Amino acid sequence: MRYEKTITLKNGRKLLLRSGGLADGAAVLDVFLRTHEETDNMLTYADETAFDAEKDGAFLQEKTDSKNEIEILAFVDGVLAGTAGIGAVGGREKLRHRADFGVGILKEYWGLGIGRALTEACIECAKRAGYLQLELEAVAENTRAIALYEKCGFTEYGRNPRGFRKRSGEYQELVYMRLEL
Repeated sequence: MRYEKTITLKNGRKLLLRSGGLADGAAVLDVFLRTHEETDNMLTYADETAFDAEKDGAFLQEKTDSKNEIEILAFVDGVLAGTAGIGAVGGREKLRHRADFGVGILKEYWGLGIGRALTEACIECAKRAGYLQLELEAVAENTRAIALYEKCGFTEYGRNPRGFRKRSGEYQELVYMRLEL
């Protein structure tokens, strides 16, 4: 799925949101690794990725060529600041109405409105793809993200108190949220 839009951020800088492609692989891999090192709120640790720049580029191109999935890149002044995407929960008939949503933004760009812009772009793309429900999981401690998702219309439908188990042995509670489109 293709997407492109330019908006003005809270600080007056321009944000370019666009779908990715083969040439973006290295930049996206770098942002992926950095976002997964900067916070404990992501699904995986940075060292768990099996991707390299070439695989990431192929992944991005596959999403751009897809009818119902996308990975959106967020550029501030030509620098990749974050990514977000939607993916089908499943291809079987009973699951086709559902999509997963995920987002990652470099810490130095937090608080500028990029998360909201990416979330709204993914909601728009999910509607365009014909999904009826967009879903996400958020770490309960990530109250800023949860507040953003609620402002965008997501509602909580459950929790898993032992959703993530950190390498330290501690658990992180996951909040399950969904948005009816």
